[in-house]
Amino acid sequence: MIFRFSAQQFVVKQCLILLASGLIGYWLGYFWLALFVVTAATLAWHYKFLLGLIKWLWHKNLLYPPESKGIWGHVYDGIYRRIKSYRKKQKQLNLRIRQYRDGAEALPDAAIVLDLYFNIRWSNKKANRLLGVRWPQDAGQRITNLVRSPVLNKYVKKMDFSEPCSIVSPDSPEQQIEMRFMLYGEDQYLMLARDVSQTKRLEKMRRDFVANVSHELKTPLTVMQGYVEVMLDQDDISEQWRKSLDTVQTQVSRMDRLVQQLLVLSKVEVPAEEDSRHNVHLPKLLDKVMEDVHWLNKQKGHEIAVEIDPRLGILGIESELKSACSNLIVNAMNYTGTGGRIDICWKKQGDYCLFSVKDTGCGISEFDISRLSERFYRVDKSRSRDTGGTGLGLAIVKHVAANHNAELLIESQLNQGSTFTIKFPASDSFTIRKLESAIN
Repeated sequence: MIFRFSAQQFVVKQCLILLASGLIGYWLGYFWLALFVVTAATLAWHYKFLLGLIKWLWHKNLLYPPESKGIWGHVYDGIYRRIKSYRKKQKQLNLRIRQYRDGAEALPDAAIVLDLYFNIRWSNKKANRLLGVRWPQDAGQRITNLVRSPVLNKYVKKMDFSEPCSIVSPDSPEQQIEMRFMLYGEDQYLMLARDVSQTKRLEKMRRDFVANVSHELKTPLTVMQGYVEVMLDQDDISEQWRKSLDTVQTQVSRMDRLVQQLLVLSKVEVPAEEDSRHNVHLPKLLDKVMEDVHWLNKQKGHEIAVEIDPRLGILGIESELKSACSNLIVNAMNYTGTGGRIDICWKKQGDYCLFSVKDTGCGISEFDISRLSERFYRVDKSRSRDTGGTGLGLAIVKHVAANHNAELLIESQLNQGSTFTIKFPASDSFTIRKLESAIN
């Protein structure tokens, strides 16, 4: 039964009861006794329903409250409506949880919900098959205690989840697992893991194929170049044949550069081991690069401004860093017109060490910037052929940057020049002592 509570009616009713009992007691000559009896009866009535309420709440598993009238009818009615509303919301919540879990179970990836301390809150069945994580048995366990991997441990401690973490499966050395962490809600992470073994194998096959083909091309190209040079040295060769052989030599040289860059790219695509990195005297390395490209500047007469911190070194692989720096400088020289300006800078700025090459060349449109580091992508193919470009230089730079925990940044406006920057973390830098500089 639904009661409509009114405070005014309740107060009026209580006053009328007390007034009536007072009048009756006054008429009988027992005013205070009548008030006492009515008050005691009222209290007994209230205690009766209060005990009934306690019994219903604690000892009876019933949805509907006991029948009552008066103020207790209002109390029972209010409690009943609250319980009914709560059960309705609980059913809706349970339905949503079931839908969420069904959706998570349908994912092709292993899904694990973690708290801010990386303890497991929930996981789907794929997580059990892929990582051996069982729910609810493993609830509360730290993920690094169940999936034992030094790579995952370091990744979690670093707290930088912008890139995925790739580990070898604890159960199978041939299985590669890629993990991604992302904030989920306010106080938890969602970890998605998937088997990327097949993708890794295909990538390795592609790299091996490119490396093997490039290596096999080196010998015939060397032979062709040798024969062309011998024929060009002949005095009795006609002008027509000399022109043709010059063209052949140019194309063979261009093909040789392409093969060399393919070999470099296939090498830097594989992330290097941490042990292979060492302190690199980058100012000295940049001096050597500038000497190597000096002949190119003679042809175009660029104005080159160099700002290099002579005491700033970096932890890395010298051959890869040299390749990345020379590619950026040569690109700037190739795509900057005669008499243009090129600024080369190596300095520490805040939490980063920046190697940048700024030019006043033709610039790049906003549409092309996002694709510049793709293999063989060239903004102007005819211009690239004229400059001897292969479309691999920036792809090499991008992979070298990734191997050094760095990032390649490109800023450019069409017909207003470009700035290419490799941003290294300052934690990987070191200060070159004067003694070391003198010895080197």
